[in-house]
Amino acid sequence: MAEPSDSGSNIKSARETIEVLMEMSNLLNTGLDSETLVLCVKLCEAGVNPEALASVIRELRRESAAVKANEQSK
Repeated sequence: MAEPSDSGSNIKSARETIEVLMEMSNLLNTGLDSETLVLCVKLCEAGVNPEALASVIRELRRESAAVKANEQSK
């Protein structure tokens, strides 16, 4: 059974990891917010191919932009 302090240090470590990933994401101008980044990490940890995930995100952004452009042209 894990000690309470182990659980606290694991949470702290996870938060620090997400903070570093968020900084990297910002430097790379990915446009991902922290919630989306966390979801992407969880999906990758669950076995989703990161390249496929990136492709899906790019496609969703293209579709979203097309829908917005279509709505503005009305």
